[in-house]
Amino acid sequence: MRVMLIVNPFATATSPAGRDALVNTLSAHFPVDVEHTTHRGHAGELGARAVAENYDAVIVHGGDGSVNETVNGLLGPPGHTPPAHLPALAVIPGGSANVFSRTLGIDPDPLQATRQIIDLLDRDSHRRIGLGHSADRWFLFNAGMGMDAIIVHAMEDKRHAGKPATPGRYLWTTITSFLRNASGTASFTVTAAGHDPRTGVRFAFVSNSSPWTYLGRREIRINPSTGFDTRLGVFAATSTGVLRNLPLATRLLAQRNPKARHLFRDDDVAWVTFAATEPVDVQMDGDYIGAYTDIRFDHQRDALDVVAPAPSPAP
Repeated sequence: MRVMLIVNPFATATSPAGRDALVNTLSAHFPVDVEHTTHRGHAGELGARAVAENYDAVIVHGGDGSVNETVNGLLGPPGHTPPAHLPALAVIPGGSANVFSRTLGIDPDPLQATRQIIDLLDRDSHRRIGLGHSADRWFLFNAGMGMDAIIVHAMEDKRHAGKPATPGRYLWTTITSFLRNASGTASFTVTAAGHDPRTGVRFAFVSNSSPWTYLGRREIRINPSTGFDTRLGVFAATSTGVLRNLPLATRLLAQRNPKARHLFRDDDVAWVTFAATEPVDVQMDGDYIGAYTDIRFDHQRDALDVVAPAPSPAP
């Protein structure tokens, strides 16, 4: 088995000693070519190289952003015909949230996850999952426009200033961003397949899985029935007012079904579009990607082969 290990040495929860330990553990079971990322987009370049050089598996040790880059390198642009042979993707968490790997059922502890990945590879335990995408980029678990992307942008600024992306800092950034931008965010229109357009939207998410994110150990599910085997979930709110969103936030934290008068939600749609009269911030998989006036999201079934446990049966 040919395995490439892509390591982001700058990821939040990685350390030299931890990286050495997991490399030694992996190398004791099969030959591993270790590649360290050095710049933004490098994981995507390595993913494309893994395809060109016929690797059997690519293991990513990093955060959700590194995994997203790798997947985009493996698959190429949406609409592009992928090669007949694609490496399977495995993830050893190394970021602050690790939403994708945790949703797949991978242990959040890197060394435990390493042993789990070895066992899954030995047993050839793979599954195919669907992905969301825009015209030129795949996403694994969610994308967002408006307040969500403003928060992601603010967190990136703090990380660039040397502040770690802890759950507490993320929660505080969310609260202060809502208070600071409650009346100043631009509105946009959300249209989902099978629904009339919703105007005056202040923030919206498109989900490819659930949970949307984790707050520490707590799952935050905005589209509870959306999963890797369904189509997309959409969650759009027409208010950023604190008083109107506090009950909604309480329901989300209590893991109750999210609902509010100012909320539009569907857990299984074929496509979603966001349209604004002025550029609005957008994020994908927790990475700020810029400001857009128009962006469309579609879904591709069985797009990616992942090394993961079999999904738990639906309750």
